[in-house]
Parts: sequence; C-alpha cells; structure tokens
Amino acid sequence: MSALPPADSVTGVLSARGNVESVNVAYVRSDLDTRAPDGRTGIDKRPVDGPVLLTTAGVQGDTVCHTTHHGGPDQAVYAYAAEDLAFWSAELGQEVGPGGVGENLTVSGIDCSAAVLGERWQVGAAVLQVRSTRTPCRVFSAFRGVPDLVKRFIAAGRPGAYLAVERSGPVQAGDVVTVLDRPGHGVTVADLMAARTVARDRVPVVADAREHMGARDRDWLDRTVAAMRRTGTAAQA
Repeated sequence: MSALPPADSVTGVLSARGNVESVNVAYVRSDLDTRAPDGRTGIDKRPVDGPVLLTTAGVQGDTVCHTTHHGGPDQAVYAYAAEDLAFWSAELGQEVGPGGVGENLTVSGIDCSAAVLGERWQVGAAVLQVRSTRTPCRVFSAFRGVPDLVKRFIAAGRPGAYLAVERSGPVQAGDVVTVLDRPGHGVTVADLMAARTVARDRVPVVADAREHMGARDRDWLDRTVAAMRRTGTAAQA
C-alpha cells in the first residue's frame, strides 16, 4: 500500500476515501497472561451492530482496563486496515478478522499505518485526528497465541493509528472515511513506532511532529531527546 501524498496543514484537501468495515468494542477477558494485578484486558475487540458513538472519552460500549498506558483523549479510537488484517491472516496462518488486533475501527481503502500525525479524518458523522501509534505488548502476543508476535509486528511496520475525537458522532459499518487534511511534516505512525522501538536514529525526524503527538508520546520524546543529548547516543527511553 502506498503512502498518501502530503497536503498543506491548513487548507490542503486529499481525495483519499475508504469505508468502515466494522466498529469493535471490548469483550473483557481475564484468561490471558497479562501480569496486570486484576488480570483483566480489553484487547479482545468484537464487531457490534448499529451506530456507535465516538466521543473524546472513547468508543461507547468499549472498555479500557488499564488507563496508565492505554486510552485517554489521544487514544480514544484505534483504527486498523482490513488490508493489513489480511496480511496478518496470511503471515500467522490464522484468521485475523475485524477486531483481531484489538482495533475499534476496521477500515478498508485507508492505509492507517501511513497516516501522518495530525492528519484529520471524517468518519461517518465524527471527525478524528491521528495522534499516536500502536506499540505492541506481550498481552497482544498472548491474545493471538504467537510468542514472537511483538517482534514480528514491529518488523512489519503496520501499527495502525490511534486517533483523538475532534467532533463526536455516531459511526457504523458502511460509513465513508475521508482524509480531510494532512500536515506537511510527513511523519507517519509507522515512523513513530519504529523510533519508539528499534530505530532510535529516527528520533530527530519524528521530533518534527511533536506538536501533533499525544501527551504520552510528547513525554517519551522529550525524555529521549534529553537523554540523547546527555550521552550523545541513541538513548533508551
């Protein structure tokens, strides 16, 4: 899948359009090895029928079990491309359907991993803004039953996008997804995941998108840049 062309951060308009394949909410489980004190996780997302309200607080009917590292206004909605789910089905030799990587919105025709930080989408009646990337954890591996999935997920460079809700509204399967505008810095969510994990040489590059990052990513960036300045090396966050 090719990246979308850049557009002016204020007035540029893109013609990119896709569709919502499903809206997915958590089926809370406690049978996975999460190492969380209460053992609960909301990673298992399942499609629901009818319109679902997206708000600044998140997806109506969804559950975020541990809010220290998940959820919040910058991670209100997690979107993933159906085309990438097909990739994982082939890669893992198991069916990875809608909600299969823990996403709230399964979309087609939109390359979520090439989304630029700060990019704005209209999804049904809602307007969303790309704010962060997926950083996989061991719970994801346990959910899919693939011990080395974190490493493989990072290597594949298909993280999907976390979005904030700029304008609340109902969304359902079949709704159109339109990319409204995109900042000119060109830093994608895939770039951010790489910088946060295996490619610290990209930290100066992703720093160009700091103003469009969520609070957790800005905190990580500031700490990492400060450490790199102190040591003169690609510091660990």
